[in-house]
Amino acid sequence: MNRTIPGVTGLAQEWLRNPRPRRRPRLRLVCFPHAGGSARFFYPWLRELPVAVELLAVQYPGRDDRLDEPVLDRMDLLTDPLAEAVAEVADVPLVLFGHSMGASVAFEVARRLDSRSPDLVRHLFVSARPAPFSSDPALAQQRDDDTLVRELARLGGTDSTLFDDPEIRATLLPAIRGDYRLIEGYRYRAGPPLTCATTAVVGSHDPEVPNRLAEGWQAATTGTFTLRVMPGGHFYLTERRSELIAYLLTALGMRGGHGGGHASTP
Repeated sequence: MNRTIPGVTGLAQEWLRNPRPRRRPRLRLVCFPHAGGSARFFYPWLRELPVAVELLAVQYPGRDDRLDEPVLDRMDLLTDPLAEAVAEVADVPLVLFGHSMGASVAFEVARRLDSRSPDLVRHLFVSARPAPFSSDPALAQQRDDDTLVRELARLGGTDSTLFDDPEIRATLLPAIRGDYRLIEGYRYRAGPPLTCATTAVVGSHDPEVPNRLAEGWQAATTGTFTLRVMPGGHFYLTERRSELIAYLLTALGMRGGHGGGHASTP
């Protein structure tokens, strides 16, 4: 299902997966996975998206069809080529959605695109991640494998029973550990704020991201800002996928109605 993007060559083919090409999309929704996640995490979204929206899912090195590539554990090493890849598909309006670690990656990609042209990104959605000015990083290298697996189980985004298999454990943990090094070593560098509309989405019972830290994203943009709280924990979007996508489409003016949760604009 890792299809290429029609009419596009270069970095976009390396970094972006297009599971179902659209003939005449009105916009492209570029999705950035969480730590340890891969492009296929977002493939179920296809069932909820109209034909006017083309889903492009980011494939980080070190997993799935890029398993043989080294994991990138520095933000700039990841986002510099990724921004180039996303720019290659900007012939259609772009919307970026990033979850957890992916929210910070999407934000840094949006900054790089914004420096080229303020019109490249129509809307940035940052999910389950504190604003970059308010995060409190730890040191991933201090976690042994068992501790890391327990933390993944606590957050709920990965089936922890997978790690009972030694081969699967050996395959998955290097990418997860590299992603943790990346996000926990990430430091925001001051620069111009974004100009695009920005929405922070957070689970109502997320142990990692209280509302006050999600509200900090307002300082990241001069565009409109919305905080959206949805029922659930750190991985609220797995159980609330339909409601989340309905909300995204409503926020983008593509259809009426919305899912559960409540919104506020501080």
